[in-house]
Amino acid sequence: MGAFLSLSGTKSGTTESQVVSQHETYKRQRMSFSIDEESPRLIPSLPDELSIQIIARLPRICYFNVRLVSRKWKKTVMGPELYKLRKELGTTEEWLYLLTKVEEDRLLWHALDPLSRKWQRLPRMPNVVYEEESCKGLSSLWMWNMLETSNKIAGVIRSWLGQKSSFDQMPFCGCAVGAVDGCLYVIGGFSRASAMKCVWKFDPVQNTWSEVTAMSTGRAYCKTGILNNKLYVVGGVSRGRGGLTPLQSAEVFDPSIGTWSQVPSMPFSKAQLVPTAFLADMLKPIATGLTSYKGRLCVPQSLYSWPFFVDVGGEIYDPETDSWNEMPVGMGEGWPARQAGTKLSVVLDGELYAFDPSSSLDSGNIKVYDQKEDAWKVVIGKVPIYDFAGSESPYLLAGFHGKLHILTKDANHKIAVMRADLRENSDSIPSCLTSSLAGFSDLPADSDSVVWKVIAARDFGSAELVSCQVIDV
Repeated sequence: MGAFLSLSGTKSGTTESQVVSQHETYKRQRMSFSIDEESPRLIPSLPDELSIQIIARLPRICYFNVRLVSRKWKKTVMGPELYKLRKELGTTEEWLYLLTKVEEDRLLWHALDPLSRKWQRLPRMPNVVYEEESCKGLSSLWMWNMLETSNKIAGVIRSWLGQKSSFDQMPFCGCAVGAVDGCLYVIGGFSRASAMKCVWKFDPVQNTWSEVTAMSTGRAYCKTGILNNKLYVVGGVSRGRGGLTPLQSAEVFDPSIGTWSQVPSMPFSKAQLVPTAFLADMLKPIATGLTSYKGRLCVPQSLYSWPFFVDVGGEIYDPETDSWNEMPVGMGEGWPARQAGTKLSVVLDGELYAFDPSSSLDSGNIKVYDQKEDAWKVVIGKVPIYDFAGSESPYLLAGFHGKLHILTKDANHKIAVMRADLRENSDSIPSCLTSSLAGFSDLPADSDSVVWKVIAARDFGSAELVSCQVIDV
């Protein structure tokens, strides 16, 4: 019994000692944390100037955890001084920001760090209310989509005739996207029956959305481009009494002062050459793309009478003269189209690229514009594209890390980011497309000059591609 009591007492004393020890440990941790919080320096024994130099060299993906160290670290990581220093040191990183459409046509943003291959989900835009009703009706109302069902086509016709349809109950969609001065902008769109003027800004440093100065004109499906660190918006559509009305107007946003200014409207000069008054009344001019190229804005254009589209070249805006001029014939007429007139492109190292889809619906080629010859030339053949049919945006183009990338769904229905690497065996191959020789297993045999590498892939379920932007921070 004595031995038992002695053992019991010893155990009890040990337990009490452990409890006291743990309590003291927690107390010291709290005191240490408090001292760190109140420490006048980011890193003890180091001046803040040196500490910031260290933090500026960390990969940006680390900042999500770094900000948890203390309030002072969080303030530093979310402050402008650090990112100004990153620019001076050349340690900024290009991240890919992807807009997807998921169930019930909700819009969700994701960011990809290409170096770590990690995805981050962005906060939702505030005050964009998603109703239970789907906005597929509005998506089909938009005349780009020629592959919708007969019921949706009937809805389009009803809306053009000004009859009441589900369009009046549609939630937010049809926005445009741009990136300037290290921030992401979501512009306009349809909210129920109205084309909106509102503009939302996402700051990747603060990881927050805010509403900025609205446009002067409500517009949806407009085109955006960056020139001289300013965000240009051209065209788009609004909704009038007779249905959708194309816009020829344009405006520009200066992020340094947060204001919009008017830009001369696109003249659509070729639209005036329609031979008969009947066709002039039936065919409506519309901007089908926008690219900043050689210091000017290039806007390919089309004439449409739903569901028919006719390419009519395009026009170029020169900021120095503040005027529009007709686009070179070869540039406008040869500009590859994605679907029903929509034209996507990307400028990389001063060269203008576009994807030309194949009629086989599972491949295509990359073309580059030759300014001297005013012609589009194939530089990459047989680009592997999956799930082309039945998708509003089967692929997207992006340029970062000096390489051309395509976003598409792979054979497993994951959203894949693919990089084109060309072998250095031809003087005609643009230097911005040359890199390592990592392969892509599904390439056809006749594409020996190019190999594809999937740098990132993720299963987003049934999500569809909508738009993407690259931000260097």
